Amino acid sequence: MTGNSRLMIYGATGYTGRLVTERAQHLGLDFIVAGRNPDRVDALAKEFGVPGRSFALGDPALTREGLDGVTVVLNVAGPFRKTAGPLLDACIATGTHYLDTTAEYDVFAATQSRDAAARAAGVMVMSGTGWDVVPSDCVAAYAAARVTEPVRLRIALKLLSATPEEAAGLNLFSRGSIASATEGIGELGALVRADGEIVTLPQPKTASFDFGDVGPEICASVPMGDLITSHVSTGAGTIEVYVQAGQPLPIDLDLATLPDGPSAAEREVGRSKIVAEATGRDGTVARALIDTPTGYRFTQLSSVEIARRVLQGSYTAGFQSPVSAYGPELALSMADTHITDL
Repeated sequence: MTGNSRLMIYGATGYTGRLVTERAQHLGLDFIVAGRNPDRVDALAKEFGVPGRSFALGDPALTREGLDGVTVVLNVAGPFRKTAGPLLDACIATGTHYLDTTAEYDVFAATQSRDAAARAAGVMVMSGTGWDVVPSDCVAAYAAARVTEPVRLRIALKLLSATPEEAAGLNLFSRGSIASATEGIGELGALVRADGEIVTLPQPKTASFDFGDVGPEICASVPMGDLITSHVSTGAGTIEVYVQAGQPLPIDLDLATLPDGPSAAEREVGRSKIVAEATGRDGTVARALIDTPTGYRFTQLSSVEIARRVLQGSYTAGFQSPVSAYGPELALSMADTHITDL
């Protein structure tokens, strides 16, 4: 990589992409907005007064050409199972760092499989630079550090902690998030990590976790990227990830009828919480809770902060989790984020 450090936000015209673009400009980063639709990219570039590039990801040569002069790509274009592979291949080929905000398990598995190639290219590859993975990885490592030789982790996510009155009528998800979450949702099955290996259970597990709101709440196990990132960060061989969603994901709705995503006011309603429970080889247990701004707000902060650090030369080549690259304190550097021992 030569020249000045420059960030490319791919998928900048989407809901999360605009939030990330606003944050990058607020921090004064040198960045390019990019995506597939020339008209939308040009309009956004003009609005923010930055360069814009339009290219689809079907042609590897054109994708590599699109990364000319770019130091870091932050991919916010979902569904990521369609965009991550082509961008990652181009990044490794051109010596460009790759970041994305996915929560799709299979994307984490794919990016981890490119670890050796990324190391050889001298670039960092990190999936899940937003909520949930940044706070979940950090609170899992925090809890794991409080037991001797962690062997088991249970992580539980609560997307929205709010009173019923606050939550009534809220739009919690963007169209892109719903598309990413529902595409191929039935293909993965009930995944957990057991004794170091990813295995598929006959059906999802359920368990109760106390997020400090209304007492223990029932959560269901889900196939999340934490099955990979928390293993990298803590070495625990058995990992289960659960979700208490607050409201069901509206997978049966026509995406075209939905708003782009939560309004600015809706993004400020309530909090998001994650509980991590670590068990050591001697049977000792440590629990901790991380309390963050809601998901889109946190993702806006954390993804751009990680990109900023890479631009400044703070990175480790290869596939990294948030904690393996920056330590468990990373999440606490985001505004109004706290960890509490339980």
